[in-house]
Amino acid sequence: MPSIFDPQVYAPAGTFMGTPASHDLSRARACVLGVPFDGGIHPMRIGARQGPSAIRENSALVRPYQPPLWNFNPLERLGVVDLGNVNLVPSRVEHSFARIEEAVWRVVDQGVVPVTMGGDGMISLPQMRALHRKYRDLVVLHFDAHTDTYPGDGADRYTPATTFTRAAEEGVVDTSRSIHIGARGTVMIPNVFEHTRGMGYELIDGIEMNERGIPGLLKHIHQRMAGRPVYLCFDMDFFDPSVAPGVCTPTWGGISAREGFEIIRGLSGLNIVAFDLNTVSPPHDVGGMTAFLAGTVMMEFMGLIAQGMQIKA
Repeated sequence: MPSIFDPQVYAPAGTFMGTPASHDLSRARACVLGVPFDGGIHPMRIGARQGPSAIRENSALVRPYQPPLWNFNPLERLGVVDLGNVNLVPSRVEHSFARIEEAVWRVVDQGVVPVTMGGDGMISLPQMRALHRKYRDLVVLHFDAHTDTYPGDGADRYTPATTFTRAAEEGVVDTSRSIHIGARGTVMIPNVFEHTRGMGYELIDGIEMNERGIPGLLKHIHQRMAGRPVYLCFDMDFFDPSVAPGVCTPTWGGISAREGFEIIRGLSGLNIVAFDLNTVSPPHDVGGMTAFLAGTVMMEFMGLIAQGMQIKA
């Protein structure tokens, strides 16, 4: 029987901003992928596994045009498709990590930019493993209220706090050119920042970030990461809880939405090969505002990709 599908009659449901649900990447330059994983070990807040569903739902509030920055639809220009979610079981670390790495690798191997949405901060390690298979000189640009570079072994080897410790040990990123931005207190143990720097990363904490100002911060990022493939990892608790309350570990003193968008837009020109947005926790959100903000951040990512490819054309 012939298909009855007509885009003027039927609209897709349950995808990011209504993009096509598809696993055909032949015409895509970027794609959306949900990673519904959390380790289930947070002492207070569990729920980031529900993040992809909430972001998709609230993405209905996001619009594709962004005057005066761009007067085109990045989703159309990039041929964006929504791949759905990685098929995994939250809290089963090794099984889930293998699935995440494979799912991201299949995208990257096709020359497509993955835009992923988690999930807690643990999802970044298998994604970096996948990216490193193609980009041996990969660097990470990590915006977060926490460094996620804590010491930990044994039962604490894989937690949201140890992601970048493991990444450094495995050599999947060049720590000497990677940057953590925005870390601030309060924290559970002493010497966390010293441990992060001891692993080889540059750390621009929240106080230093504010002292530099956004123009100074962006200038430094571009100087340090010029010419390198960049894995952009964006934890939603980088924002202040007043604008992003639905996160796993809210920490006061973060940035506003306006400041966040200014920073993201200022990354134009970097060779960003993957985007990772994580730590939306819907059970702790207020009116879906964090998921809505996350969807808008993802749209900003799409604009960066489209503008970058336009520059290279």
